[in-house]
Amino acid sequence: MPIAEFGQYLGINDVVDILATSVLIYYVLLLIRGTRAVQILGGVLFLVLLLGAANLAHLLLLGSILQLIVLGAAVSLPIVFQPELRRLLERLGRGGLFRFDRSQGRVLRAEDRAILTLSKTAFVLARNHFGALIVIGQSSGLQDVIESGTPIGADLSGELLLALFAPRSPLHDGAVVVHDQTIIAAGCFLPLAEQSLTERRLGTRHRAALGLSEQTDAVVIVISEETGHVAVAREGRLSRDIGDEARLDRLLLACTRGPRARAAGDVIAQIRALFARRPAEKRHAADL
Repeated sequence: MPIAEFGQYLGINDVVDILATSVLIYYVLLLIRGTRAVQILGGVLFLVLLLGAANLAHLLLLGSILQLIVLGAAVSLPIVFQPELRRLLERLGRGGLFRFDRSQGRVLRAEDRAILTLSKTAFVLARNHFGALIVIGQSSGLQDVIESGTPIGADLSGELLLALFAPRSPLHDGAVVVHDQTIIAAGCFLPLAEQSLTERRLGTRHRAALGLSEQTDAVVIVISEETGHVAVAREGRLSRDIGDEARLDRLLLACTRGPRARAAGDVIAQIRALFARRPAEKRHAADL
């Protein structure tokens, strides 16, 4: 078909519609990447394909049964995907869905020093097998979590964290909420994760860390009292055991925003930066 004739059937509104839908699907896939939603969607897609094959083969009984199963699965999807939908709406509310991260030169700021303090203290706690939950607040509101604990309002320091998580401390069983360079509260209760943890070494602290990360953009450091392992929960996912302090530094600096070694920019800013680099690269190539 000639391009001129093809243009009669495809207008500018159709192109915009296709692009907008593609972008939406792309960000939804980014949102559910690495979660149980991927396996569930795979199962639903398999049922739909099986239903299509049954209809093509004129298998009426099998097709009717599969149609009822697919209909029931479609009705239950909002319930099954409740954590993902909640995270999507929360991210839309803070305007962070269509944002990317752009690496900058690493500059040691006050926020960076706070992260370094948390990393160092985490491994001191781990070596002494002190169980701990440290919540690093970001843009999501954590007032309900803060109100469940004891207000502290003190400057962040490793010594204070060690005192709060000492076994005989009355606040050692709860979580500590840290924002910027301040310890906001201690002994806080976190919501438990809805997903089940298969590994036996993961206990209530890990479920609590995952539960808060499912509902907010907070980054949670969790230290196992039994094994002394250090892990980080973010966006409903739990990292593996982090073996050294430098690796925890890099992970926290990469996860926390506004900070520290990276800045947020939207799609337009990314495009502008891309075109701004090209002339510079050409001039550099000419100099060589």
